[in-house]
Amino acid sequence: MTDRRRPLAVTMGDPAGIGPEIACKAFVDPALAGVEVVLVASRAVIVEHAAKMGLSVPRRIIDIGAPAVPVTLGSVQQEAGRLSALCIEAAISGSRDGSFAGLVTAPISKSAIHLAGVPFPGHTEWLAARCGVQGEAMLMYDPALAVALATCHQPLMSVAATLTTARIIEVGRLLAAALGRLRSGPVRLAVCGLNPHAGEDGLLGHEDAALVAPAVAELRRLGIPCDGPLPADTAFTPANRARYTGYIALYHDQGLIPFKALYVDTGVNVSLGLPIVRTSVDHGTAFNIAGQGIADHRSLVEAILLAARLAGNP
Repeated sequence: MTDRRRPLAVTMGDPAGIGPEIACKAFVDPALAGVEVVLVASRAVIVEHAAKMGLSVPRRIIDIGAPAVPVTLGSVQQEAGRLSALCIEAAISGSRDGSFAGLVTAPISKSAIHLAGVPFPGHTEWLAARCGVQGEAMLMYDPALAVALATCHQPLMSVAATLTTARIIEVGRLLAAALGRLRSGPVRLAVCGLNPHAGEDGLLGHEDAALVAPAVAELRRLGIPCDGPLPADTAFTPANRARYTGYIALYHDQGLIPFKALYVDTGVNVSLGLPIVRTSVDHGTAFNIAGQGIADHRSLVEAILLAARLAGNP
């Protein structure tokens, strides 16, 4: 439970997407009874969305101002990116100065924030830069599955050249620490291989033997039980999901495809390695259904609940 004097800040996300809708729905969800939250948003946008879909306007809003030009639902726009950025910056500042217990982010459009002049590829890198840290990592979390990424928002062609043993170790340590806070019982990690069949003894690539295996050995030396490199095509079988409490995926889609196939409605994106609490939905802006009143807000509810839990267990 968060302190009433220090609510969690929830950003509205891209105003052309489903962020305002799921925020309005989440703020009246009975699951959040007793959790103090404040919405960081354009009040004008929230009022418009609520009226369109017959939703309640959240009681507590930190207003970042009305759109300078109209925002059209369902498409990438510079003004939508600007408003998204204002919400994020306000939530980061309030989290860093102690006004908020942490922040929870609704989905943004990376293309829209780029049009608005934001130089970061996503929330994770943005938060790390604003907090002055390096080595942050993305964790996709559900009580049944936890996947941390060794590399995140970068072209697939660059992964092998930028992946290092030290980075895999760093993410393993962050993941083990996070699981120690979020779950009871022993931690055991699975480290995915980079190449098909984890390199097949060098026949399909040498990175698994050269980069991944030494990281697994060092994590074990540090007292973190783990196995790998595991062939990624069988790493997420039901038997393996029962065996491991967390996974290290070496690139974005390797980890997010199985996670979202199983838990897209309830999963939460958690930023590891930051001095502040930050969680997010595990889905995008859903421009194709914006304004239709059919967006599922469960991931946002789970993100808020997990942020409240983390804020109370530093």
